[in-house]
Amino acid sequence: MAEDEFADLGSDRTLLLVDDDAPFVNRLARAMEKRGFLPETAESVAEGRARAEARPPAFAVVDLRLGDGNGLDVVEILRERRPDCRVVVLTGYGAIATAVAAVKIGAVDYLSKPADADDVMNALLSRDDMLPPPPENPMSADRVRWEHIQRVYELCDRNISETARRLSMHRRTLQRILAKRSPK
Repeated sequence: MAEDEFADLGSDRTLLLVDDDAPFVNRLARAMEKRGFLPETAESVAEGRARAEARPPAFAVVDLRLGDGNGLDVVEILRERRPDCRVVVLTGYGAIATAVAAVKIGAVDYLSKPADADDVMNALLSRDDMLPPPPENPMSADRVRWEHIQRVYELCDRNISETARRLSMHRRTLQRILAKRSPK
């Protein structure tokens, strides 16, 4: 990595990676180290919180769903301990509602898995005044519809009857949609 990419960000290149997928987090740590970061890994909310409290990093990549809880808890600690920390939330369960929640509590970006090290680095180093490039593979119309249904479902506290009423949809139809995997 060129030195000028970190020029505006200071000399602190510490990076906390929090993900319960051990092979993935170790692979990402090696890739980010090659790009000039100083990574430290955690595989749970508890471990991530402890590392964030002990040594708040300049950068962090936090998985949203971890075995022992929600990665947003780690993001909150990072924002408290180090307000200038640039946090990217990474998840395999992409939903608009969780992306909004992540950004509201201070994440600079939200990436869906699979995201490679270049995607992560670009998100961590992006400037606030620059728009990110358009996605290479934007969501399909079916995926956008599914995301909207998931968002309303979450806002209704996972109440199927209330969600169906708000979406003007039959409850059984909604149950079938929710039981399926997300479309590509």
